[in-house]
Order: sequence, then C-alpha cells, then structure tokens
Amino acid sequence: MSSTAAPATGLATAPGHGRTTVAPRALDRVVSAVTADTFGVTARAVQVQLSDREGLLTLHVRTPIRVVSLERVRQTPELVETGGGTLLRQGEDGQKTIRERVSALTGAQVAHVTVELTGIQIRPEKRVA
Repeated sequence: MSSTAAPATGLATAPGHGRTTVAPRALDRVVSAVTADTFGVTARAVQVQLSDREGLLTLHVRTPIRVVSLERVRQTPELVETGGGTLLRQGEDGQKTIRERVSALTGAQVAHVTVELTGIQIRPEKRVA
C-alpha cells in the first residue's frame, strides 16, 4: 500500500468544544480497506492517493479486481451479470461504494473518486463435494 497524502480535510467537526481530525495515514488505511473489500483483493494490493479539492477529499485508487475465470464465463455467460457485471460497471459501482463508505466511516466529504483497475485476480473455483 502506498500513499501520497494531503492534509486531513473535508472532515465534519464534532459539535461542542475542540476539534477532531483524521490523520492522512488513517484516511489512507480506511480508503485502502474499503477499496480492497469492494474489489475482493487485499489492502496491500491497493494504492491510494488523497488530495484536497476546495476543502473536500478527492481519492485516486489503483487496484486489481477479483473476477471469475474467462473459461467459466465461456461455460456460463450469465456469470458476468451475477458476478457484478462488466469490469467497467464494477469500476463505476466501486466508485460509488468507496465514496459512500469512506464518508460514512470517516465523516469526510468526498468530492471525487477515481478508480484505476490495474489488473485482475482470478477468483478460485469452489469445489462441490
């Protein structure tokens, strides 16, 4: 996991006295974990770049994606839809999921999420006994 982090921004302040911030490293880890969970890979495989856009958080994530094998898709074409759709659709859905979950977990207002799919990991077949 690597990160280029900007200062912690876009975070809602808690009511009352004082101020609560989330450090860039913590944001990086949250974004990595959410991205990994979204695309079915390990957090170590995810690269995150955080930046600030007029006080709002922008995210650029680079990640592989876990998919079923091409051989299985040839045998059962409907696996594309039941497996989350095309790579493009999964990337678009992933953007929305990452934005919503990062905002919910950190309180940050996320302005933009860019997802760059860097490769695929073949989902292992489950054996039926």
